[in-house]
Amino acid sequence: MAKEYKLSPERLKELQDELVYLKTVREKEVADLIKEARSFGDLSENSEYDEAKTEQGKLYSRIAEVEEILSNYVVIEENEDSGVYIRLGSVVTVLDKEFDEELTYKIVGSQEADPMNGSISEESPFGKALLGKGEGEDITVDAPAGPVEYKILKIE
Repeated sequence: MAKEYKLSPERLKELQDELVYLKTVREKEVADLIKEARSFGDLSENSEYDEAKTEQGKLYSRIAEVEEILSNYVVIEENEDSGVYIRLGSVVTVLDKEFDEELTYKIVGSQEADPMNGSISEESPFGKALLGKGEGEDITVDAPAGPVEYKILKIE
């Protein structure tokens, strides 16, 4: 069974646009690089040709990756009742009990995760601990440095 990728409508559009760019503009650029490198002569000692072929491999790898995501995705819709419990798309404010610090995160699919900018994957230990919980509940996250306790303050 193929892995299902959870995407917001915005991320879905970004991936669709990226695929079009990769298959049109970028593919032509890489083909031109290879053509130019071939014109330099002997391919066995032609570093430009090797670099262009490596770039082509990376391009086709990325195209395959994006196509895989786009063939197995589910769009995360934001509902009006999203404040009742934490689910994908929820914005959650928690209190880190150890440091008495309020933190705000958005729960997203793994393709959109960016912890440094407040987007937590629903597949991460923290995301898994939050899913399905409500305001006022306490959670414990098993972190590499040991268990960390949070209190859920607000769900949007």
